[in-house]
Amino acid sequence: MPPRPLSTAIYQEMCQVIPGGVNSPVRSCASMGQLPMVVARGAGDQVFDVDNNAYIDFCGSWGALIHGHAHPVIVEAVQKRVAMGSSFGITSAIEGELAKKVVSLMPSLEKIRFVSSGTEATMSAARLARGFTKREFLVKFSGNYHGHADFFLIQAGSGVLELAQSSSAGIPATIVKHTFSLPYNDINTCISTLNDPRWRDQIAAVIIEPIAGNMGVVEATKEFLQMLREETKKIGALLIFDEVISGFRVALGGAQALNHIVPDITCLGKIIGGGFPAAAFGGRREIMDQLAPLGPVYQAGTLSGNPVAMEAGLQALKLLEQSGFYETLAKKTNLLTDPLREWISAHQANACVQQVGSMFTLFFGCTRIGSMEEAQHADVKRYAHFFRHLFEHGVYIPPAQHEAWFVSSAHETQHLEKTRDLILKYFEEHLG
Repeated sequence: MPPRPLSTAIYQEMCQVIPGGVNSPVRSCASMGQLPMVVARGAGDQVFDVDNNAYIDFCGSWGALIHGHAHPVIVEAVQKRVAMGSSFGITSAIEGELAKKVVSLMPSLEKIRFVSSGTEATMSAARLARGFTKREFLVKFSGNYHGHADFFLIQAGSGVLELAQSSSAGIPATIVKHTFSLPYNDINTCISTLNDPRWRDQIAAVIIEPIAGNMGVVEATKEFLQMLREETKKIGALLIFDEVISGFRVALGGAQALNHIVPDITCLGKIIGGGFPAAAFGGRREIMDQLAPLGPVYQAGTLSGNPVAMEAGLQALKLLEQSGFYETLAKKTNLLTDPLREWISAHQANACVQQVGSMFTLFFGCTRIGSMEEAQHADVKRYAHFFRHLFEHGVYIPPAQHEAWFVSSAHETQHLEKTRDLILKYFEEHLG
């Protein structure tokens, strides 16, 4: 383990004033069996901790940094923008510029509203869906994470209202009972639940991550997504795509473009802020016009459309439009993932790599995962050991088995090859 005396001291001090010493639980690395990194700076495909240890970064601010750390184009534009004022709480032209850019890249969005986090985007989209349809119930899928709004923190696989339970303390049962949680990629269960006469006419929306990233990378099948599109139309419910992670990560048009599905509402985040706190939700004009001040659905935020975040997001999207961007990014990612798959196949190892474009997860203890029920069989202890091994050798991966890794355009070939070789050596020593 690289020496980290300053990191340790700072973290221990933070624990005195911040719960768990972190402002988002997974950062604590508690399940990884070590103290967390205390980062000082980032450059390109690396982060440096306060002890000046360097790490190749495959977390990338949980997918937000598709261009790597401190991209010079984004930095220069943001510096100019912040010199003009960091926040106003008043409309600024840059909001319209980014809105037009997003709408031009995602045809399902006719109008868009910016917020400051993915949680805000999904909770606002849910309220909008309820307001538009004048219905109460939501359907989500086990293993899909839509932020920490009360009505999304539910654990139940049957879809039976009486069995719904919250996955967090502090959530009233009267709120949780308005949400179904169904098995991901289970067509038959979903169809029967959506068409059950007890609640068919009360379902406001179905929300899904078309590419799940918080149970590890697990794709919804095209058949499953097509079924959702057809069945929601039949019962008069809206289809919400949560593309906070996949939006602009897997393609300019997101996962909906890859699957040729047109949702009613789309939630975006991470990349749309270019590394700054920004997110959005958007959809058809008649739906979006239900938002105040035009309609009766209230939503607001002091920092929504923050000009610095809008500038960063605009520059990030412009960089994505460069010819061959996604093809080059996929080649970088495959340089790392293809050899891992080949080794796993050749040795019939109990592991798998699941990937969409530049996001992927290496699972231990499973050879294929299509749902949360299957993901629960992953070997989290092996992953924790693996995490510590890579950390000791200067590679930082998500500190949780059920998360996505991300490759950026800034990742250098030599760093990808170093990581590949470290992992293959680990395979030989522990899986061979």
